[in-house]
Amino acid sequence: MTVQTTSTPNTNTTVVQARDLRKVYPISNGFLRKADQLQAVGGVSFSVRAGQTLAIVGESGCGKSTLARMVSLIEMPSAGALTVDGVDVVAASDHDKQLLRQKVQLVFQNPYGSLNPRKRIGQILEAPLEINTRLNATQRAEKARAMLALVGLRPEHYDRYPHMFSGGQRQRIAIARALMLNPALVVADEPVSALDVSIQAQVLNLLADLQRDLGLAYLFISHDLGVVRHIAHDVLVMYLGHAVEQGEKETIFSNPLHPYTQALLASTPGLAGSGPARHRMVLKGELPSPLNPPKGCVFSTRCPHVTERCQAERPPLQELMGRSVACFEAERIATR
Repeated sequence: MTVQTTSTPNTNTTVVQARDLRKVYPISNGFLRKADQLQAVGGVSFSVRAGQTLAIVGESGCGKSTLARMVSLIEMPSAGALTVDGVDVVAASDHDKQLLRQKVQLVFQNPYGSLNPRKRIGQILEAPLEINTRLNATQRAEKARAMLALVGLRPEHYDRYPHMFSGGQRQRIAIARALMLNPALVVADEPVSALDVSIQAQVLNLLADLQRDLGLAYLFISHDLGVVRHIAHDVLVMYLGHAVEQGEKETIFSNPLHPYTQALLASTPGLAGSGPARHRMVLKGELPSPLNPPKGCVFSTRCPHVTERCQAERPPLQELMGRSVACFEAERIATR
């Protein structure tokens, strides 16, 4: 797969900023019984600047998609602070939230399920404009046709139905729809995982081109570290709702310090040998239940370097060797 790497834009505009973001869901235990608390996201902080891509990686169930739903304002955080384009999401009025949702758009994983099969492509692209703007029918059609050209599709595609397109073309249409309202941030939730490898490269190149030309910020959710290495500027590694390592992409990929990050990279073909020689680590056991997380470090039940302190205390994120890492043993691991 040949993918263009993203260049680093010269901008300092922060599009989204999260501080100690948390999401807790009450789980009913039946009538007159106290509900359990499921902590899907347990205090994550990050920021994304215009023209930059922050990749969120981790196993299924680590809280990636919940984080994406909070950033896209589908769900409100249970605690913490979240600002989008400088506006406090939690304190915003309903009207302000409606405007903020136009600035954050989603590209979903499944291009076969995210497009209405009963509507023509032109109708699908124009729907966000019809709901959120005062453009007339002619203006909406002009913008929809221009957006089709921007994502590499032809004018005649405007009048066709989704079933007439391949998976890669459908994902281009989904990207075009996400851009119709000129968003500042695009949340891409596994946008290429359902596509063939050769088509993945085309879509990733398209995303890189759009970011360069439009100054878009991306929050890129993925489990594929090979894809992340090509598209991301910064990486946030999550485990059981917590950030365990966070920093610039090359810093983390060349020398991961958290045992979980090391295991993820070692299990990815083509990446295990990209930095210093590291032993292939096979994670044992299952991801703990978020209803009953470990008392200390969330990774302590599967970590090969676990100590008594790890089992008793939860390590905070600390700065070490150019990144943040939540591990008491990280400095020792780094010097091995």
